[in-house]
Amino acid sequence: MRPTDKFLHLASGSRLLFGTTRLSRLVSVSALFFAVCAFGAVGVAPMAPDAADLPVKKITQQLDLPKIDDQIAAIEEHEHHFIREETVHRGDTLGVLLLRLGVDDDEAVNFIKSDNIARNIMQLRADKTVRAKTNDEGELEWLQTTLTDNNDKPTRNIVISRDASGKLVSADTSAVLERRIEMASGNIRSSLFAATDEAGIADNISSQIVGMFETNIDFRKLQRGDQFNVVYESFWQNGELIKTGRVLAGEFTNAGKLYQSVWFDDAGGQGGYYSFDGKSLKKAFLKSPLEFTRVSSGFSMRMHPISGQWKQHKGVDFAAVTGTPIRASGDGVVESAGVSGGYGNLVVIKHWSNYSTAYAHMSRFAPGIHKGSKVSQGEVIGYVGTTGWSTGPHLHYEFRVNNEPRDPMSVSVPDAPPLASADMSRFKMVAADMTHRFALLRPERQTETMRLASR
Repeated sequence: MRPTDKFLHLASGSRLLFGTTRLSRLVSVSALFFAVCAFGAVGVAPMAPDAADLPVKKITQQLDLPKIDDQIAAIEEHEHHFIREETVHRGDTLGVLLLRLGVDDDEAVNFIKSDNIARNIMQLRADKTVRAKTNDEGELEWLQTTLTDNNDKPTRNIVISRDASGKLVSADTSAVLERRIEMASGNIRSSLFAATDEAGIADNISSQIVGMFETNIDFRKLQRGDQFNVVYESFWQNGELIKTGRVLAGEFTNAGKLYQSVWFDDAGGQGGYYSFDGKSLKKAFLKSPLEFTRVSSGFSMRMHPISGQWKQHKGVDFAAVTGTPIRASGDGVVESAGVSGGYGNLVVIKHWSNYSTAYAHMSRFAPGIHKGSKVSQGEVIGYVGTTGWSTGPHLHYEFRVNNEPRDPMSVSVPDAPPLASADMSRFKMVAADMTHRFALLRPERQTETMRLASR
């Protein structure tokens, strides 16, 4: 007896499943499958090739299928839930937004309008993302979005949901965001902001670029063909850009001269921008107390606009519209703030050593600006006006050394101190990383990368 015959003999009562070779067993499984799926199907199991003379056994079994009514009832008992995501459009009302989210729930509408936290939904800016979950009746189960006031305040999650009893409740919590490092570059054709718009760079980043380089570059005099590269933070949640953060490094080519800057937090917890050799880019004084303005009258002899007499103009006049913010050009303490004859509303700031600055013709002072208050470079101290002896809105700015006026456009002032030697090793690692990123952004490197990719 061959091994196969012996196997069949031992399993003669079950040869449908086991009394076959490998090929026959596959056929038997298929036959059994059709037997289960049919009402009265017949399963036939062919014998192994070497046992064709054995009889074939037929198996017939009746299978009951579930009633169609029972299946429909089971489906109807299962409640459906829908999660939708929509972007806020300019001009959206609460009703229009909820309609797109599939919410048909008067209770939810009234709750959002009356609850102190939930009503933030009605103040969302365009392009913000809102997510909502509803049941198949359109009743709101939860709604979630994020709020970002500015870069100084934490991003918040606003969530509306139902508690165990089904009552709507709201929550305002700090959002957990994903931090990314972005790299971008641009070419100046008309202005910096036009170039950053073209490159898809947020205005917050553009303003920081100005802050990084404004003590070295006059952004009123950019030239066509100037270039810049920038590395900055961005923060995301669920694939949505929530906000941009700090500029980590930047380089700007202006009139053929390259300026570079990298952000670094020193051991003392003070952060600032430095050149790649560790020298602080912070100058003692800003070139202009106003952002993006024009000089209407320089430090020189001129005919006084009111008296008509020739006399020395002891400051620089910056023409600007009423209400334009005026910034302290350096760190210091307010020496005086009030009305001062022809100066109108005047603020005088005492800096270190024998330096002081004066800001005249203000329309009003900034909150908190009074004698003895400390101010930091770039802090808003007041707003452009036309008080005192003035024929139009402008800022009269004076730079004084030992109380003697000097031309702020030409006076030489010291830089801030460089990094301490203890910080240099860590700084060099940060600078090396940014140097590598800039190399990837430069046009010649991009061209080389594309050339290699085309091979």
